[in-house]
Amino acid sequence: MVAIGLSAGGVARVRFALSCLWEVMAGVRVLRDPGRHALHLPWANRVRPRLAEVGLLDPGAGLLGHLVPPAPGYLPDFLTPPPAGLTPDLDQELAVLRATPADTIRLQLDLCPGPRPAAVAALYADPEAGLRRLADEIAAYWRVAVARDWPRIRAVLDAEVFHRARRLAEDGAAGLLNDLHERVRWEGDALLISQRHCAAPDVPDGRGLVLVPSVFVWPSVLSISAGDVPQLAYPARGIGGLWECPAEAPDALGAVLGRGRARLLAALDAPRSTTELARRTGLSPAGVSQHLTALRAAGLVVTHRQGRSLLSSRTAVAEALLGASA
Repeated sequence: MVAIGLSAGGVARVRFALSCLWEVMAGVRVLRDPGRHALHLPWANRVRPRLAEVGLLDPGAGLLGHLVPPAPGYLPDFLTPPPAGLTPDLDQELAVLRATPADTIRLQLDLCPGPRPAAVAALYADPEAGLRRLADEIAAYWRVAVARDWPRIRAVLDAEVFHRARRLAEDGAAGLLNDLHERVRWEGDALLISQRHCAAPDVPDGRGLVLVPSVFVWPSVLSISAGDVPQLAYPARGIGGLWECPAEAPDALGAVLGRGRARLLAALDAPRSTTELARRTGLSPAGVSQHLTALRAAGLVVTHRQGRSLLSSRTAVAEALLGASA
């Protein structure tokens, strides 16, 4: 059990953020030991051959595979700088990574056990050049392993933040923090994490805590143990169906609403963007927008803004229609 000091003043400054780098690092950890992350096996089995073709995660070369150990090994904190907010941008995060001070790199690499592979030794000797190489590897990994699936991943993360915002409004900070994960709870002035390798510094009143919902961190939680801004990455809700094909709309409902609109309602098992709905249903983005307009007018769909995205959700009336026609 790890206890992180978190006073009421610190809780008042808790915020959410989304991070491409957290997804990269947690995803690499999935690929290092897919047996511990069975939910993501469909993704891992699909991207492994593509990563092998371009030489990424080769244990004999590169930085990324060496720096991200299987759980519960130490993940250097400089790999996940504090994200800025709810609009993740890989290029911006890589710019922050490349600007990490050399002393910070060396201090955290000193915490890694065992002998240093040649690539890591080169990073230690010349952090500036090593970080450029690492950023290039991360960008290549993103293009091969994540970019294709990012719209559906982003939809899950956006829906998670929307859900947590409602939970905070309804139940306060205690209800929010005690519902994040089975291993996390807030008692008194401490955030308790039932995990040995999840230490983090206490959270002073003026700094707060960054909560980072993640897809690939499942089934555990991860925190940083150093750095100016404490962070806790935890599994987002709704990832159970992330790699599944969308549910088919009942034929009876399609006969009434039309197959396109019925497919959209079936795909809205979680709040989703127009882009994600188009990918899931095979409809064009323009077609999705037209159908959503009609469904909103009929009281079957509501839409809200999350950052720069517009997410649509089924209403209770739509849920009743789907249930009755199933």
